[in-house]
Amino acid sequence: MRILAIDPFHGAAGDMFLGALLGLGADRDAVIRVMETVVATPTIEVVSRAGIQSIKIHTHAGPASRTLEEVIARVRSSSAPAVVIARAEAVFQRIASAEQSIHGRKEHFHEVGADDAIADVLGSCMAMHTISPDLVKVFPVATGTGTVRMEHGMYPVPAPATAAILAAGGLQVILGGGNGELCTPTGAALLTEFSSGIHSLPPARLDVTGYGAGDRDDPHTPNVLRMMLLTVPEEPGGDEVDILETNVDDVPGEVIGYLLEKLMEKGARDASATPLTMKKGRPGHLIRVICRPDDAERLSILMARETGTLGVRCIPAVHRFIADRRIEEIDITINDISGKFPVKYGIIEGSCYTLKAEYEHVCRFAREHNLPVTQVMRTVEEAAWKKVHQRQDFHQ
Repeated sequence: MRILAIDPFHGAAGDMFLGALLGLGADRDAVIRVMETVVATPTIEVVSRAGIQSIKIHTHAGPASRTLEEVIARVRSSSAPAVVIARAEAVFQRIASAEQSIHGRKEHFHEVGADDAIADVLGSCMAMHTISPDLVKVFPVATGTGTVRMEHGMYPVPAPATAAILAAGGLQVILGGGNGELCTPTGAALLTEFSSGIHSLPPARLDVTGYGAGDRDDPHTPNVLRMMLLTVPEEPGGDEVDILETNVDDVPGEVIGYLLEKLMEKGARDASATPLTMKKGRPGHLIRVICRPDDAERLSILMARETGTLGVRCIPAVHRFIADRRIEEIDITINDISGKFPVKYGIIEGSCYTLKAEYEHVCRFAREHNLPVTQVMRTVEEAAWKKVHQRQDFHQ
C-alpha cells in the first residue's frame, strides 16, 4: 500500500501543491499537456527556498473574474481524463461552497477564477492521478498570521474562505507558523479534497520526498510544501482488517447513505448497510465497516455520532485475501462519441480474472450524452476484456 503524506508546515497554495507532486515524480509531460489547454506552456524550474531545492511552477495568465459555472466550463474544456476533470470540479465546488457560506450568496471567483489558478488545480489533479496513492495523510496546516488584501478588502489570516474550507474538510490547523497568508483557498481546497482523513500512519518505508516552492524566499524559513511517498509492506496474499458492526432501527435512509460516504472518505476499506428485522418486528439496518485496525476506534466514534447508536461491535484482526489491483484508462467510441474510462482490473498470479468500469465516470458520460448507463457500462467492459485478451502481460 502506498500512502502520500502531505506536510503543510508552511502552508499550501496551488502552485506549491503541484510542485511537490512533480518533485515526487508525477508525470511532467502529462501535467504540462493538461495545463496547456488552459494557459501557455508553464515554466517549471528548480529553486532554493532557505537552502531546500524545490520545484517552482510559473504560469503566464492574466486575472479573471468568473462564476463557478464559467470555471467549471473552463475545466471541462481541458484535455484531462474524466477522472481528473471530476476531481478539479470538486476542488472548485469546495471553494464555491465556502464562499457562499460566508457571503450568503453565490460569489464570482476572483483570484481563484484566473486561468493560472485553474491550470494549477488541473495540473495538481493530473499529477495526483499519475501518482495514484492508496491513501493521503495531511498533517496540520499552518495558516500564517496578519492580514491579506483580497477583492473585498483587508481580511485577517486565515482568509474567511480558507478557514471555511479547512473546517468543512476536518483538517487540523496551526493558527500561525509564519507571517502573512501561508495557506490560500486553492491550497486548502486541494488538501481537503485529497485527504483520506487518517489520523496516524503505520510503520512504512519512505520512498521519495518532494518540495513545492512558494513565491516568497524567506532566508530563515523554507517557503515550501513537503510531500512524502511511503510504502506500507503487506503480508503476501492479504492483510488484517477489523470489522465494525452496529444495528440501527431509527435512522433515516438519507443519514445512512451520508454515513457510508463519509466512512469511505475517512479511510474505511468498505462500508455497507443491510436491511434486517429487529426485535419486536421493527425494520432496521446492519451497518458494517471494514477498516484497518488503527482506524477502528476513530471510525466507531464516527458511526456513533452520526447514527446515535450506543454500541459498535468490533471483530478484530480478520485476515483478508487481497487480489492485485490495477487501474488503467481505455478509449472507446459510442454512437460516434469518444471518451476515456478508468477500469479496475483484478489480478491473481499474473492473470486478470475480473474487471469493472468505474461507475461514476460511466454515469457522467451517460448523462452528458443521453445514453443508457447499462449500454455505456457494457461497451466499456467489453472493450476492456478485449484488451485483456490481446495483451501478453495481462492474460485471463
